[in-house]
Amino acid sequence: MKLDEVVDQFYQALSQFAKGNPEPAKAIFSHSGEVSLANPWGPPAVGWERVSVALDSAAARFKDGQVTSVDSLTKHVTSDLAGFLDIEHWQAKVGGGDEISLFDLRVTSIYRPEGDTWVLVHRHADPITTPQPPDAVLRK
Repeated sequence: MKLDEVVDQFYQALSQFAKGNPEPAKAIFSHSGEVSLANPWGPPAVGWERVSVALDSAAARFKDGQVTSVDSLTKHVTSDLAGFLDIEHWQAKVGGGDEISLFDLRVTSIYRPEGDTWVLVHRHADPITTPQPPDAVLRK
């Protein structure tokens, strides 16, 4: 499958993820020992077994959601690797809450070819989408 098709499929899978279903997104991740994930709720996970558990845990925090749009800021594509920087706009019930919450995620995604398709080998998502004060990185 072509890279653009896989990326579009992943964006569609995110709305299922926002409803609590991680399976369509998990199908796009590499299932290798090198795959990695850094999401807002836990330490980075490396290796398919850990990434799979982290995806299940993250999706379980969402209900009745969707990704309303994705702002693609930049992409770098070669025949061996593709990297994307995006802002994802989400809405979902989060953490067992009854109200739909709106939030944005800054996301870096790295894809590479495996077999006859491209797969997601790294995803880093965090809520930092605006300038932060210098002490924001300090432990309190």
